[in-house]
Parts: sequence; C-alpha cells; structure tokens
Amino acid sequence: MSSSVQIAEGLLIPFAGTTAGAACVFFMHRRLGRSAERILTGFAAGVMVAASVWSLLIPALEQADEKLGKLSFIPAVIGFLAGIFFLLLLDRLIPHLHLDSDSPEGLKTRKLPKNVMMLLAVTLHNIPEGMAVGVVYAGYIYGSGSLTSAGALALAVGIAIQNFPEGAIISMPLRAEGMSRRWAFALGTLSGAVEPVGTGLTILAAGFVIPLMPYLLSFAAGAMLYVVIEELIPEMSSGEHSNLGTIAFAFGFAAMMVLDRALG
Repeated sequence: MSSSVQIAEGLLIPFAGTTAGAACVFFMHRRLGRSAERILTGFAAGVMVAASVWSLLIPALEQADEKLGKLSFIPAVIGFLAGIFFLLLLDRLIPHLHLDSDSPEGLKTRKLPKNVMMLLAVTLHNIPEGMAVGVVYAGYIYGSGSLTSAGALALAVGIAIQNFPEGAIISMPLRAEGMSRRWAFALGTLSGAVEPVGTGLTILAAGFVIPLMPYLLSFAAGAMLYVVIEELIPEMSSGEHSNLGTIAFAFGFAAMMVLDRALG
C-alpha cells in the first residue's frame, strides 16, 4: 500500500466516525438519553485508555529500549507528562464547556452559548486524537521501530469508534433546540475537522524528528489520557449512581485491545 493511501486512511477513517455520529440527527428525534450518553462516553473512554497503552505507550517503550535499555522509561515519562501539561494548558486557554455541563462549576464559568462551548470542548478533545493517529502513521511510514501498517489502522478504527458519540453529542442537542437537521449535522461534523488537520500536520512534522518518536508517542498518550480523566470519566459517572458507564468502559477497552492485537 502506498504512503499516500495510508495517509488518506489515517486522515479519513477517524473523521468518518465523527460524521457518522453527527448523522444520528437524521434518524433520531430526541436528545440522547442520559443512559445512552453514559454508555457512549464510557465506551469512548475505554477505547482511548486502551489506545494510549497498547498503541502508544508500549511502542514508545519498545523503541526507546533499543537505545536506552533499562532507561527506556525516560522518553515515555517525559513525553507522557508533557502531553498531560500541554492539554492542561489548552484547557485553560480555550474557553469551552466540560461535558459534565450541569455541574455548578460549569454553570459558573460559562461565558459563551452552551452549544458553542460544547463544540469547542469536542474540538479540544480531537486535538490529541489527531496527534495520536498522525504519530503512529508517521512512525510506520518513516520506518520507525515496531509500528506496523495494521497497528496504525487499528488505532484509526478505534479512534473512529470513539468519535461516533462525540458527533452525536454535538448534533443531537442542536436539533433539539430547533436547528435544522442539515445544520446540526454540519456542525457535528465540523467538530471533528481539527482531527484530520492534526493528523496531517503531525505526519509531516514527525518526518523531521524520527529520533524523537518515543517522546511523540508518549506525548500523544498523555494528551489522550488527560481528556479521559478530565472529561469522559466525570461525564460517565455524574448524576445518579449507575454502573452503565463502567461496563461500557470495560467493553471499549476490550474492543480496542482486540483491534490492536488482532490487526497489529
């Protein structure tokens, strides 16, 4: 398979997940129920955690092990913490609404319309996901260590699966508030547009810094886990106690692990 086809694969597959989720507005007439939101959010969190471990951190450690031996944890730790603090900085700089939008803190800090804030929140989430897909595809294309075409495809498919609820979370409330289905779908799809852009830029940039690949892989893992801890876990656990989010998390983690091992 040519590099151009692989790059298109990495750009389009995750974006297709967001588009499919946004398309729910054409088939559903109401908001997503609270239980459905918990299930989708928990599943997405499980996929992201598994992807961070199996597709990013483990390859980062394996690549660093070739040169650093027992000190292979150093690039992984540095990159991981840098990813966490990078998302923390973006979280502070970009005004957005946390997915747990009914929390007292969220209500106090809301300065823009709710739907605009939610759109910014989902867009913010897609930055580390685009980076993660981009760095894995770049690692394979430029011949970096143990990264394979099948492993990169598994990550792209996993991210697409967890992008589905994000598209729905944007489009469904917009429709419920009176926006036309077409516009709600368009904005839901637009929320994922930053992801292929991030993927493409990361692929281009990574070609010049292949020796830093372990740092880049772990950086993407840290950024993704920040989103899980800061946004998805509170959302799937908020309100009345329920185990639905936890069960969905387990299935999401298992699904991504199977994808990575079966295709990788």
